[in-house]
Amino acid sequence: MAADDANTDDDGSTDDDASTEAERWLVVNGRRWRRTDPSLPEPVVERLKSHLGRGRSGVRVAKSHGDEQAVADARTRVGLAKHGLGERGPRWWESSEAERLERAEEALRELDRLNEPDTAGSEPT
Repeated sequence: MAADDANTDDDGSTDDDASTEAERWLVVNGRRWRRTDPSLPEPVVERLKSHLGRGRSGVRVAKSHGDEQAVADARTRVGLAKHGLGERGPRWWESSEAERLERAEEALRELDRLNEPDTAGSEPT
């Protein structure tokens, strides 16, 4: 057996393939969920997860009140946060770290804009 074959399984996969897959995917009840991009700085991840939690809570509350517009708005927040975390959109492992960080920071900028008061239609004082 060659040295290169030492860590190869019967199906041709290697231990490195398995660890890479484990870094990329979380499996729950047989379903694969994309993991958060591990290269993102912790403060960025914390802010994105805060937005994610608020979005999920907003979906739950809006559904309980039957407010479809609020459900859509909350789902927008969830989607932006998940894109920023790398859990949706382009696969984070296929982009450079700089591109991944820019995507996360752009998601935060958009999420922060959602928090700004709506000044449309208000009169200047």
